[in-house]
Amino acid sequence: MIVIVDYGMGNLRSVEKAFSFLGHRATVSGEPATVAAAEGIVLPGVGSFGDAMNELGGRGLLPVLEEAIREGRPFLGICLGYQLLCDSSEESPGVRGLGMLPGRVARFPARVKVPHMGWNDIGMAGSHPVLAGIEDDSFFYFVHSYYVEPEREEDVLTTTDYGLIFASGAAFDNVVAFQFHPEKSSRPGLRILDNFARWCAKGG
Repeated sequence: MIVIVDYGMGNLRSVEKAFSFLGHRATVSGEPATVAAAEGIVLPGVGSFGDAMNELGGRGLLPVLEEAIREGRPFLGICLGYQLLCDSSEESPGVRGLGMLPGRVARFPARVKVPHMGWNDIGMAGSHPVLAGIEDDSFFYFVHSYYVEPEREEDVLTTTDYGLIFASGAAFDNVVAFQFHPEKSSRPGLRILDNFARWCAKGG
């Protein structure tokens, strides 16, 4: 079973409906025990880095997520869920992230319009089972004002150009995460969610 983590931030039902459309069992839950029992975990999110970490902490989900990642269960971060994997964010100074992906979250420079909203393409910086069948320069839907700066070059999975080249996707161990919204990205996005579900079925 795939569990989509509910911590009160983001349109989680759209992710659930996308998995259902693809024929995969997925449920939305904020119960730590349910998340702890999941075969695969999806952490979506829209909103503030600091608010999100407070919500995860207040609901008892932080240790559950950390343990699941350490245990090697397949994990997909989407948008804010990708940023939360990092150590910190300029959006919320002094707030610690999950610290699973070494790096920080930075705000786009003043020379570009924020939020970065709409369709943009990705370039492949690495390979991963979740990207099977996705062509280089495929377009996905973005909505964000901050971007991830991974410390380790080998963690960068995809890149996107928006006034600068940023890491629009990252992967390490059993974790894969994207800044864009697969559930809003038509056929390529659905392919990513389908690939993730199949990856979960194989145990990552």
